[in-house]
Amino acid sequence: MKQRAIITVVGKDTVGIIAKVCTYLADSNINILDISQTIVQEFFNMMMIVDLSKSEKSFDRIADEIAAVGQNTGVQIKCQLEGIFDKMHRI
Repeated sequence: MKQRAIITVVGKDTVGIIAKVCTYLADSNINILDISQTIVQEFFNMMMIVDLSKSEKSFDRIADEIAAVGQNTGVQIKCQLEGIFDKMHRI
C-alpha cells in the first residue's frame, strides 16, 4: 500500500534545487508520483506527491532530513502526509 506525502519547496530560485531534492528522494528510496514546479520572477515553487512506502526511514526522519536539504539549499521544504494535508486544506 502506498504511503503518500506532499512535499513543497519555496524560495529564491538557484541552480540545483530540483537536483538536490530529487537526489535525496532517490537515495531514500522515495518515488515521485507527480511533480509541478513554477518560477515567478525569481521565486521558485515546487509541489511533489511522493510514495514513502519503500523507504526504510520513518516519516519524521524524512521530514527532518528534507527540511535540512532545504536549509542547505536556501529554500524552505516541508513534507506532510497526504491525509494530514487533505484535512488541513478541506473547505
